Amino acid sequence: GVATLTYDGVGELPDMAASQWTKNIVHMYLPQGVSLTVYRWGNYLDLRIKMPPLRGGQDGSCGNFNGDATDDTTAEIFKRIGARVGTSDMLFSKRAEVSFTVEEMQMLREHCSPQMIVEGELECRKELGQNASTTQVNACVFDVCFGMNEHALQTAKKYATPEDKAAAMGKP
Repeated sequence: GVATLTYDGVGELPDMAASQWTKNIVHMYLPQGVSLTVYRWGNYLDLRIKMPPLRGGQDGSCGNFNGDATDDTTAEIFKRIGARVGTSDMLFSKRAEVSFTVEEMQMLREHCSPQMIVEGELECRKELGQNASTTQVNACVFDVCFGMNEHALQTAKKYATPEDKAAAMGKP
């Protein structure tokens, strides 16, 4: 087969703050030694990607394997490759539909500086092109504001709906 997928509650958490919640973990073992682990919480996801350096090099969320961690920050990666994965570099055959919730808008307004919102919108409009929807631009600005924050869990929990909180605890 091309890939192996499992779904269970077993895995090393990327952030111990989430240890209070029921674990919903998807493990994907892909070709070329690539593995993805998706931690599904009530109102967000954590993702761990493990892979060896690829012949010919690589760049993206896993860094660029040049041994210099200072150029593997979200800001530096955005500078090199942009805010979105190029169509020819996508791991999957199509993009997921972009959504932007009322809670995310509230979080953006309350926890992202006006200057960063303006800079993010300019960067995102340039990156996404003139055909980008408002939802796509807002989601991109959210990434610019909070993608730099490795511990956004506390803020995300504040904006979780009661349904999100129940799902995180494994309750219907």
